[in-house]
Amino acid sequence: MQDFDALEVARRVIAIERDGLSQLENMIGEPFAAAVTLAAGLKGRLICTGVGKSGHVARKIAATLASTGTPAYYVHPTEASHGDLGMITGDDAVLALSKSGETRELGDLIAYCRRFEVPLIGMTAHADSTLGRASNYELFVPNAIEACAETRAPTTSTTLMMAMGDAFAVALLEARGFTATDFRTFHPGGALGAALASAADVMHAGESMPLVAGQASMSEVLLEMTAKSFGCAGILDADGRLMGIITDGDLRRHMGNDLVDRVAEEVMTRDPKVGSPTMLAADALREMTVGTPKITQLFLVDEENRPAGLLHLHDLLRIGLK
Repeated sequence: MQDFDALEVARRVIAIERDGLSQLENMIGEPFAAAVTLAAGLKGRLICTGVGKSGHVARKIAATLASTGTPAYYVHPTEASHGDLGMITGDDAVLALSKSGETRELGDLIAYCRRFEVPLIGMTAHADSTLGRASNYELFVPNAIEACAETRAPTTSTTLMMAMGDAFAVALLEARGFTATDFRTFHPGGALGAALASAADVMHAGESMPLVAGQASMSEVLLEMTAKSFGCAGILDADGRLMGIITDGDLRRHMGNDLVDRVAEEVMTRDPKVGSPTMLAADALREMTVGTPKITQLFLVDEENRPAGLLHLHDLLRIGLK
């Protein structure tokens, strides 16, 4: 133990795996593109399978695919041999992972795919293996040395399979035109759900918005601001377009004996910051808090600059944005 250097070992492992990833990058070609095209056009689901460490990677790939718009789930090969093959239909495809390509437990599943013409995508390091020969689509990974060379414990190989799975999922995501809004459908909770919420999900709309005409008296403005409790009022022109905003700060800046004798457009701040209902809530928060001036209310307008909603900073903080 006296000569042991943990940092040197860590750097060596990372370097070995980095070299493997570099090899993988140079290997990806048309078979990968063909497999993506197949998966993008599936009527059914993509069944991911593998044993041991490859099985763990297969589970992760299935989870990534499912969360990015490609229906997918994991089936254990042993359970498949004892009835779960019935979960696989002719509309599905199978993605099987095995570095050696000779994993015995995959035998029944491979035979099932051949018998019922279920497309088989094989991820292996050996093209001439049982899995490699049986596959309709090949996702070959390099037969790189494992980072734990003496024991040959799966290290580099699982990293390469994980990277190939991520590349496959992202390629499918982009092929399907999957958006952040779609992604949020599968991630409604937690900080990620909050970050992907749209402004329309959070905004106040309709009668809840404090809006007055440009020629409204300041007495009307004060009543509207008090009734709606947002600390502001949007000022509209004769066509209902947003031309300004009056905030609590504007009231303080114009405080005087003649304030109530004036009309809204004489007091308002013209051309305020605005957003769109389709923007992400996170982008709205950035618009409100980055740059000058920093604001606590943001009107969301349509293409004709008519108010569609109102966001308050507290609304964004409430859903977990920071």
